Amino acid sequence: MTGKPSHKDLSPATIVAFLADIFERRGGEEYLGEPVTMAEHMLQGAFLAEQQHEPEIIIVAALLHDIGHFTSEFGTFSMDDTHDRHHEEAGARVLEHFFPSLVIDCVRQHVAAKRYICATDPTYFGQLSAASIHSLKLQGGPMNAREVAEFETNPNVRDIVRVRRFDDAGKIAGMATPGFAYFAPMVQRIVDERCR
Repeated sequence: MTGKPSHKDLSPATIVAFLADIFERRGGEEYLGEPVTMAEHMLQGAFLAEQQHEPEIIIVAALLHDIGHFTSEFGTFSMDDTHDRHHEEAGARVLEHFFPSLVIDCVRQHVAAKRYICATDPTYFGQLSAASIHSLKLQGGPMNAREVAEFETNPNVRDIVRVRRFDDAGKIAGMATPGFAYFAPMVQRIVDERCR
């Protein structure tokens, strides 16, 4: 595929190649002021999940959680932004016809999960990078009590938080991981299971 990514004509047989193409063409872009590229960040999340023997669906969710940075019509986040670009929703919209609800929830809710953990874990905010703190401000800051209670009604809340932890961990400069091609068969298995 060439040019701007488009998901309008995708099918279960082509979604993985579409994602591989995005990683190939745009994976080298800067990741929000972090010491890793976009692809390195997502690959690290997936690799760390695999190293902790997570099920394939969690590994795939960690791999794809930030795909909306590449597919969002609003572009990617920068430290100069004054408004949120809602990459989580952009990513979920691309994936929702091909992946199970758990993956979609992890993609759509990973920003909310940061806000949730900030509200429920007093040590968490101190672990965030400068870029993550900046984006947190744009995203609404820590949740209030009503938002926490509502977030906790999601049946996938524990897995969403787990994927968020892999998201936070995937910012290690120089960390070696397999490339997207290594995870592609796993991604296809999750698609095939959903689209049967």
